[in-house]
Amino acid sequence: MGVPKITVVTPSFNQAEFIDATLHSVHVQQYPNLEHIVIDGGSTDGSVEIIEKYADRLATWVSEPDQGQADGISKGFARATGDIYAWLNSDDLYEPYTLAEVADYFTNNPSSRVVYGDSLWVDRHGGPIRRKAEHGFNRFIWMYDHNFLPQPSTFWRADLYHEVGGVDSTFDLAIDTDLWIRFAQVSRIDHVRRTWSRMRFYPEQKNIALRARSDEEDRRIRNRYLPAQSDWQRKAKRLAARGMRIGWKLATGRYGR
Repeated sequence: MGVPKITVVTPSFNQAEFIDATLHSVHVQQYPNLEHIVIDGGSTDGSVEIIEKYADRLATWVSEPDQGQADGISKGFARATGDIYAWLNSDDLYEPYTLAEVADYFTNNPSSRVVYGDSLWVDRHGGPIRRKAEHGFNRFIWMYDHNFLPQPSTFWRADLYHEVGGVDSTFDLAIDTDLWIRFAQVSRIDHVRRTWSRMRFYPEQKNIALRARSDEEDRRIRNRYLPAQSDWQRKAKRLAARGMRIGWKLATGRYGR
């Protein structure tokens, strides 16, 4: 049996500064059963000319106005035919071995439906900021502390994506937060101690520039699942979750890695 088909969707809009490096990080791996779909939102900054350089390596690509990042991701997965799905934003990067390791993981763990690795935070020039080494998934910590799954290091089976109804296009910033908790409703979430991506952090990044809106979307998602409780109860649980997270990372050597 051959290697599983991996579908990577890359949504983009006016990211000419970064998108060449992003696309290169996908195709330099030469993964033999890759379906790479690029959905550009009608860029006017030279992104289209960069995407065209990769056209013969892409399963499909479009550049047309859309309703934002979630809409672009949803459009991409509507075209997907792979066994394993992921999306890679147009300012993030894969490590050179990522897709092969992901394929090996799912092949060797047939009951696993979603898995995340670690990530490295980098600046706009690719310089390292710090490593995001994670612990295993814990729903209580995730709910009351924060969404600690590195989005570009997370991969899942296609049937799971369709089972939960795919990306919710009403979210603009907490797209992954919403999808992960819906995954967790029907499946365990696995973790491997391997760095699978590099995530860029810079002032214009959406989740930094639009922090208040991102936090509001995050609260809306969590309130959907959390029970009614007083402010002091939620604060106490938040402190407990943070303590559990710090203790777990210390005990497993996840800080400073």
